[in-house]
Amino acid sequence: MRVKYFAWVRERIGKAEETIEPPAEVRTVGELIDWLAGRDEASAYAFEKPKVIRAAIDHAHVSQDAAISGAREIAFFPPMTGG
Repeated sequence: MRVKYFAWVRERIGKAEETIEPPAEVRTVGELIDWLAGRDEASAYAFEKPKVIRAAIDHAHVSQDAAISGAREIAFFPPMTGG
């Protein structure tokens, strides 16, 4: 699956997107965040406050308990404010 990172999540990870294959036991967005955070120091920093991270699966906003099975694209971004 393709993972895209936006705003300060992208800045902290150091890339805009990547293709990943998480292990089979990673089944939800929240579990994916935990798995990504455990990969390296930059990812741990990007996901240090997982509760504030927002996610979208295939362009639809989802909660962190959403299943990732069958997802083609998952995007992570911080909360946004309008102006």
